[in-house]
Amino acid sequence: MEKSVLIILVGKRKTAALNVQKTLTAWGCLIKTRLGIHDGVLQDCSEKGLIICELTGSKKDQKELQRKINLVKGVKAELVFIKLDGK
Repeated sequence: MEKSVLIILVGKRKTAALNVQKTLTAWGCLIKTRLGIHDGVLQDCSEKGLIICELTGSKKDQKELQRKINLVKGVKAELVFIKLDGK
């Protein structure tokens, strides 16, 4: 069993979030699970955020999604493949 996980660190949510969201929506058929996390609420809302996506589809498409996300200024995406050996 192998899983593909895209980890996205957003440095300036107010300026980057819209472009990240548009990209994730355009590639939404690859996203099986998505979790978004940021520190703070209301007046103490953080400018940094973390998005974790479990992906499906081809590795080629997954790598293209990573590339597109990395084009957004102030955002870094890493694609991780994790596999269990054996059964």
